[in-house]
Amino acid sequence: MPKVMQYNKGAIIYFAGDHDERVFILQKGCVVISSTDIESNLPVTEQIKNGEFFGVKSALGHFPREETATVLMDSVCISLTVQEFENIFSSNKALILKMLRVFSNQLRHVHTQMEEILNKGKDVNRQSGLLSVAQAFYDDEKWRSCADVCLAYLKRYPGTPDEGAVKKMFVTSQARAESASRFSASDTVAEGAISGDKSLKVFELPAFDRFTKKYEPGQVIIAEFEPGESFYLIQKGTVQLVKCVNGQNKNLDILKPGEFFGEMAILDNSPRSATCLALGNVQCLEFNKANFELLITGNPQIALNILKLFCKRIYDQKRRFKILVIQDPQARVADVFCMLNEMNPPANPNEKQRRFNVTVQDVAQWAALPLQKTMEELNNFASARKIEIFESNIIVNNIAAMKRIVDTRSIARQ
Repeated sequence: MPKVMQYNKGAIIYFAGDHDERVFILQKGCVVISSTDIESNLPVTEQIKNGEFFGVKSALGHFPREETATVLMDSVCISLTVQEFENIFSSNKALILKMLRVFSNQLRHVHTQMEEILNKGKDVNRQSGLLSVAQAFYDDEKWRSCADVCLAYLKRYPGTPDEGAVKKMFVTSQARAESASRFSASDTVAEGAISGDKSLKVFELPAFDRFTKKYEPGQVIIAEFEPGESFYLIQKGTVQLVKCVNGQNKNLDILKPGEFFGEMAILDNSPRSATCLALGNVQCLEFNKANFELLITGNPQIALNILKLFCKRIYDQKRRFKILVIQDPQARVADVFCMLNEMNPPANPNEKQRRFNVTVQDVAQWAALPLQKTMEELNNFASARKIEIFESNIIVNNIAAMKRIVDTRSIARQ
């Protein structure tokens, strides 16, 4: 049952860092939420209006609070549990669309900040950006992926000065992809399938068969810099998200059955912010802008799942962004381990030694550092017996020591 909470002027409803899974609605009064901007390290405040929700992201995502909520004048709030919020949310179409767009804009803002740092302020337009994605796949010998992006480029930008070079890259990549496929066996059935989440079982009904799309290993489902025209639900298999940074495609995430991707561009009419490709055989449901609103309002649980997805991605991207604003390379590498520890906490909170299933290349990508520089910093840690490096994993002997390095080293903003 929702509770009516009365707060006096100067009261703190919750502090940044608190683990508090309540959602609030300001009924009357004045409440501000304050946080610290990751990039500038300056305070940021936002006043909550009467009737607005606050505390939603951390409650739905089960994360620590990102901001402090302070009462500026005597106020009355409605306190909801997550379940109570979900009940209200699922029956209010206007609220569903409003919150999805708000969270989409927040995620887009974090993406933009990260891109500015990773690209060092360079303005990359859609055409040159799409070409750089194709070139990066070519350089990595990802022939099928390269051919797909080249084809998308040629269809979208015919008659450009680069057309001849792109056609040549397409022909070469396609021939090599066909040659490679003859020497590798691939299953006709995608690995993995939706399981466990009853709310997603509805998508296994025959009515959704017309939305089914199947993809082969390495096939690009959506390419970074393309317009956003569809979004997807993975039914079977896994999908890799990569982002082109300074001419290299860097891994962002691996998505599994039951997860969505591409939904952000649907909501804010912006170009794709990442490339999504099939790892093995993949089966997805493809939805477009025309049926997006109908889909989520007709299936409230789907809208709620997308909202939770935004909460998780906003939190994850902000955490990754914190690494990028650290100038000191050793502290950057140390903070990668801190992030991995936070995202996969041990069963015993007092456990010091952690094994992370990551490679040196993975750490370099998380830290956005050259591979050679990352290897140099990791070797320094290994020489000091702070870590042990193996081919497919890295052992951190004392995770608290990594946190101390981050806290004590210079973290001057870029």
